[in-house]
Amino acid sequence: MAAVAANPADTAATAVDDREPQREAVPGLESQRRQIENGRGRPLQVGESWFLVGQHWYKQWEVYVQGGDRDSSTFPGCINNAELFEDQVNWRLKKGLVEGEDYVLLPAAAWHYLVNWYGLEHGQPPIERKVVELASIHKVEVYSVELLLVQHSDMDTPHTAQFSQTDSVDLVLHTAREQFLVSPQEETRLWIKNAEGSFERLCNTRVTVLDAALKTGQVVVMETRNKDGTWPSAQPNDTSSTLEEEEDFQGQPGICGLTNLGNTCFMNSALQCLSNVPQLTEYFLKNRYLEELNFCNPLGMKGEIAQAYADLVKQAWSGHHRSIVPQVFKTKVGHFASQFLGYQQHDSQELLSFLLDGLHEDLNRVKKKEYVELCDAAGRPDQEVAQEAWQNHKRRNDSVIVDTFHGLFKSTLVCPDCGNVSVTFDPFCYLSVPLPVSHKRVMEVFFVSMDPRRKPEQHRLVVPKKGKISDLCVALAKHTGISPERMMVADVFSHRFYKIYQLEESLSSILDRDDIFIYEVSGRAAIGENSREDVVLPIYLRERTPARDYNSSYYGLMLFGHPLLVSVPRDRLSWDALYHILLYRLSRYVTRPSSDDEDDGDEKDLEDKDSLPKPGHVTEGSSQDPGLEQAGPSSRVVSGSRAPVDNSPGPSHWPQRARRKHLFTLHTVNSNGTSDRSTFNEDTHAQPYIAIDWEPEMKKRYYDEVEAEGYVKHDCVGYVLKKAPVQLQECIELFTTVETLEKENPWYCPTCKQHQLATKKLDLWMLPETLIIHLKRFSYTKFSREKLDTLVEFPIRDLDFSEFVIKPQNDSARELYKYDLIAVSNHYGGLRDGHYTTFACNKDSGQWHYFDDSSVSPVTENQIESKAAYVLFYQRQDVARRMQTQASSSKPPASSACGAPPKSESMDVN
Repeated sequence: MAAVAANPADTAATAVDDREPQREAVPGLESQRRQIENGRGRPLQVGESWFLVGQHWYKQWEVYVQGGDRDSSTFPGCINNAELFEDQVNWRLKKGLVEGEDYVLLPAAAWHYLVNWYGLEHGQPPIERKVVELASIHKVEVYSVELLLVQHSDMDTPHTAQFSQTDSVDLVLHTAREQFLVSPQEETRLWIKNAEGSFERLCNTRVTVLDAALKTGQVVVMETRNKDGTWPSAQPNDTSSTLEEEEDFQGQPGICGLTNLGNTCFMNSALQCLSNVPQLTEYFLKNRYLEELNFCNPLGMKGEIAQAYADLVKQAWSGHHRSIVPQVFKTKVGHFASQFLGYQQHDSQELLSFLLDGLHEDLNRVKKKEYVELCDAAGRPDQEVAQEAWQNHKRRNDSVIVDTFHGLFKSTLVCPDCGNVSVTFDPFCYLSVPLPVSHKRVMEVFFVSMDPRRKPEQHRLVVPKKGKISDLCVALAKHTGISPERMMVADVFSHRFYKIYQLEESLSSILDRDDIFIYEVSGRAAIGENSREDVVLPIYLRERTPARDYNSSYYGLMLFGHPLLVSVPRDRLSWDALYHILLYRLSRYVTRPSSDDEDDGDEKDLEDKDSLPKPGHVTEGSSQDPGLEQAGPSSRVVSGSRAPVDNSPGPSHWPQRARRKHLFTLHTVNSNGTSDRSTFNEDTHAQPYIAIDWEPEMKKRYYDEVEAEGYVKHDCVGYVLKKAPVQLQECIELFTTVETLEKENPWYCPTCKQHQLATKKLDLWMLPETLIIHLKRFSYTKFSREKLDTLVEFPIRDLDFSEFVIKPQNDSARELYKYDLIAVSNHYGGLRDGHYTTFACNKDSGQWHYFDDSSVSPVTENQIESKAAYVLFYQRQDVARRMQTQASSSKPPASSACGAPPKSESMDVN
């Protein structure tokens, strides 16, 4: 109950005759006593009225009727409750009244008897109270809850209203709206002021005053939404001028940008797509969501996501904003989905999936979900099983999201062993369709020939996506004419070999960003086969640089240039022979000393007899040559690699001079080239690495850095390998193709009683009003991650699904399978970075717009289709016609329909 306490006397029953009743109309005294006492003894019923009567008057009446004398001086006179009121103006009850001491309670019938027999003191209101149930006990609520109602715009003018503890908060809101003359079209909400002065939202208006813990004297604030869709409480105090400017701005509703809060373009894109689904937006704009907010759903978010989304929609479609800041919505999303906390980049489709599920549970009309057992078809007709599955789904899930986006799959599983067939029908909210994936892969490599006169060549090769390193060599052989057996593949990073690949390794271990070098080597032996004639040595280039410390004699070493894989004949594993072999291999960009550079005989000669040790042995270099002091590791090499034969003119053909100044020194080093190795443990299988160390002056004089870094492009690099576009229908066909379950996700066969890699086929049975199609552009496997930039050609209008839906169709119902495009979420960039935008068709104007965070521009249809299309939104044509009919009945028709080419200016975004 709610009674305004401004003048309670006005609520007195005017029909009650307050004059002394006629004696002859009054029953006998004993009869009066029985009627009243019998009424007092009846049990309390929730919701019925009881009345308070002053204890003093009631005791006087009891003495009178018990005396049995109508003419007795104990006659009580008119009912007088003056002793129960604080004053005779507001007629507010005194505090602390006690039943049996200050008053008695009478049921409505007994009260009316006494009023008819004796009358009520003139001007006094009857004290009527309701029976309520508190903590499972029925009792008469003597004291009402008095609330102070105020408006957000006028906090200093409270209005007092009385409510029962069993009244709903919705009644409080209704009373406040009536008191402050708020029109039915305006949206309001309530806040309560706590004792410490803070404010708390009364979100659920369906609970009682008791459940909301409202107390007498508490201030309840009613807030009215602004014309621009914002709430006054959500705006800082110093933005009143900005608000006025925003409210003065009048644009096309729905043409409103969303500010990027820091990598939140994925969220903005999903919101813009969803905001342009006409039936969902109308649902929120017309406040139908307020009646369906589900605050008690354990799977929901207490209605907060739905309300936060409603606030966004109302602002975007108010026509008073060029752009809005979705900070409150972002905070709510992060609160309920921790994966979206912070400001990292995420997937717009993942955010969309979370939002659709959250809105569904927050708006679920099913307050208490019953248990539903999933049943297999067991040979029954598809129509029967599908109808049963949909009804079971609706028994637990019934919301505007289900009405708009949910359809039905038919799932067929077949056991490969026993042939058992399982048919189920499952609901879906969107289609995640695969893109036809090419089984080929384009890789760019650099080919390094054994001929020192040839610069490295860049090649673009087409190889099997699931191929091996040997396939890469075979593909390169077609371009170079060099046998694959004479190639070694290495990943070069930061002037060193990051990895040298074996022939049987998978190509998936090579990423697109890796720098892959393929070296021509001798084909006479495989590395590690000591019986063969050649070995392959990895060669690093290093430059000595003075260290920046007090010890000027210390030299640092810095890697530079491209490393080499060099074939060395086993019978010529001497430091002097290796020096001349390397000098020959570097001859394109290293100048040999001329006769003028010959030494004066002060330097010691390199002795040819100082050879590299045989496998398993360690020797020191010549003590006469300081450059060889650390030389002498084993020539053991990695098992499984291949070694070269140097068939080109080598050091043996050069005229040998007795004395010649060496340009560099050679050292054995570790695999990173960072430290020298003076010993070699024959028990290890480490690959020996050789470093060419240059003195700065010698490098500057004889090493041509520009020539060393030079390379040429093979003709194949100029070829543009165009990917043929695919049709959206091809993706849907691929989605409905039979596939075998993966090992990580087997199916338990009830007949075999074990998990099986069954075959699975999905078919479309029933399509929703708005169909969301997610193009699976991001491919994640155990070894690789990539984004597919295939162009998917999709129709703007008249997308016909009749050939894909297996449910029996009537000719008259073919329009139920035709769809028009209304929105597209785009993703530009790669896996680790990128940017999301949106194309969307305005439901009122029919104009397509491009939403790029806070920027919005009109576009034409021919700009919508691109390689960036990621999530497509299609609306069924009969739904569009239905909404146009509804709109035309309330306002003038839109100038054009979605998909009609607009006449306004456009922006090229492709």
